[in-house]
Amino acid sequence: MRQFAVIGLGRFGCSIAKTLSKKGCQVLAIDIDEEKVQDFSEVVTQSVCVDAMDEKALKAVGIENIDLAVVSVGHNIEASVLITLVLKEIGIKEVIAKAGTEDQGKVLEKIGADRVVFPERDMGIRIANALTSPKVSEHIDLSPDCSIIEIQAPQEFIGKSLKQLNLRTGYGLNIVAIKTKNASEEDIINPTPEADYKIKPQDKLMIVGPNENLEKLKKKE
Repeated sequence: MRQFAVIGLGRFGCSIAKTLSKKGCQVLAIDIDEEKVQDFSEVVTQSVCVDAMDEKALKAVGIENIDLAVVSVGHNIEASVLITLVLKEIGIKEVIAKAGTEDQGKVLEKIGADRVVFPERDMGIRIANALTSPKVSEHIDLSPDCSIIEIQAPQEFIGKSLKQLNLRTGYGLNIVAIKTKNASEEDIINPTPEADYKIKPQDKLMIVGPNENLEKLKKKE
């Protein structure tokens, strides 16, 4: 089982640590605030109060056994950079760092972060997409030009098979999964729908493709 460390117990760090723990993962939570550490003592595998910029202190709590570390220390870019450097020098296989701005992200990437995330920016994008496209319940950017969306099946799709719709030819898009309802009205996901599957009124389609093509699809009623 992979072992995780979450450094910085702000809202973002807490959310990640709690979710990983709920999934049964081993999580080491680290923060310089003793009160936050105490609050998390029963939530994660281990919760410690240390200065994550101190290499010796990190090694003392077993950071070398960690497979992936998440650096989430608020808007303190200096601390993020130093902690990321320390983790990479220790030999952590994968380091994910939180950034508040594009410039901060570039700095973190240059000094060794394997991945940089922008929680505030990404949440803003998701909310904006939801506000402008009410039928879209999920929008995930895969690259600047390509995304995957979860959209309520347009009315004109109802009763038609995937083969009849032929979104690949008509829109340059691909349906990667379909979320539908079972007899108990519970959501179930069909990750490999057959070509003869006919779209139902309650179906939600998970579609991947170029953003320009997705925008055209969103306009369907």
